[in-house]
Amino acid sequence: MAASPSEKQVVVIGIDDSEQSTYALRWTLDHFFPSPIFRLVLVHSRPTATSAVGLAGPGAAEILPIVDSDLRKIAARVVDSAKQLCIEKSVHDVAAEVVEGDPRNVLCDAVEKYHAAILVVGSHGYGAIKRAVLGSVSDYCAHHAHCTVMIVKKPKIKH
Repeated sequence: MAASPSEKQVVVIGIDDSEQSTYALRWTLDHFFPSPIFRLVLVHSRPTATSAVGLAGPGAAEILPIVDSDLRKIAARVVDSAKQLCIEKSVHDVAAEVVEGDPRNVLCDAVEKYHAAILVVGSHGYGAIKRAVLGSVSDYCAHHAHCTVMIVKKPKIKH
């Protein structure tokens, strides 16, 4: 869905508390913003307390509110840090949201919600085994998001 000339196209960036995510945001800001044609939406996927703890049963009821509070604080810190980076790069027209759920689904849903032209995700650079066990967010989004997906990889330092 192409935007009208007066309407900016949306770039959704998946953010988390990783170095790779920060690099992807910084790279995108340096190469695409400030922009007369793009609008930026930052999306952070927050795990549920039960998925973060991975337990249920006796004792879980006492632990889950504490874990949930910590996850909310982490999410706020991730978004604040990303917004601060945007301000430092003179990008002020930024929307941000925190959505509870699996990042693969959260990012693909955000693409639909905002009719994004581009989805930007960082690459953690996991090997084949770790990627098979954990699942690759960037790989999933590249196959399922209904827009262009840009995977930003931090260059490896050569020794």
